Amino acid sequence: MTAAGTENQNRPDLRALFLGFSSVGLSGFGGVLPFARRMLVEEKRWMTAEEFNTQLGLCQFLPGPNVINLAVVVGKRYQGVAGAIVAPLGLLAGPFVIVLLLALLYDRYGSLPIAQSMLRGIAAVGCGLLFAMAWRMGTALKDKPVFLPFTVLTVAAIAWLRWPLPIVMIVGLLLSGGVAYWKLGRK
Repeated sequence: MTAAGTENQNRPDLRALFLGFSSVGLSGFGGVLPFARRMLVEEKRWMTAEEFNTQLGLCQFLPGPNVINLAVVVGKRYQGVAGAIVAPLGLLAGPFVIVLLLALLYDRYGSLPIAQSMLRGIAAVGCGLLFAMAWRMGTALKDKPVFLPFTVLTVAAIAWLRWPLPIVMIVGLLLSGGVAYWKLGRK
């Protein structure tokens, strides 16, 4: 099968975009980016791991939540403006209703010790899922080891040296963009 044939076979319609991103939105509370990656790359195969990393990099520089930006980009890619509306709507509709219901429950039972313990456990699970996604994204870079030092430098600049995030982002963008142009722009 040709690449164009594979592209058409994996091309989601508006319903598939809505349902796919609805499943992502209903999969987690807070950080659903690992679920978005799994759905887009591993389950639906709407993107390759490298495409996901590239698009996520773009979405991190756009204003707003990364996963919503990603839903807009993926929706636009496959179904134009209608897809750019339907994908984030699918992502947000279910969680919106759930958050309203949880707010009512928290208002009534949030001060109970068992509720506080549950929230701490949920936070720990979220950290684990984020680490797992970062690990998978890193394995997609194995063919481009020249970019791995940027990860270490970014963590060091923010976590250990406590440099301001905007400065680290601008310097990182300029340096990694320059290396990418130098290494990949020649192909």
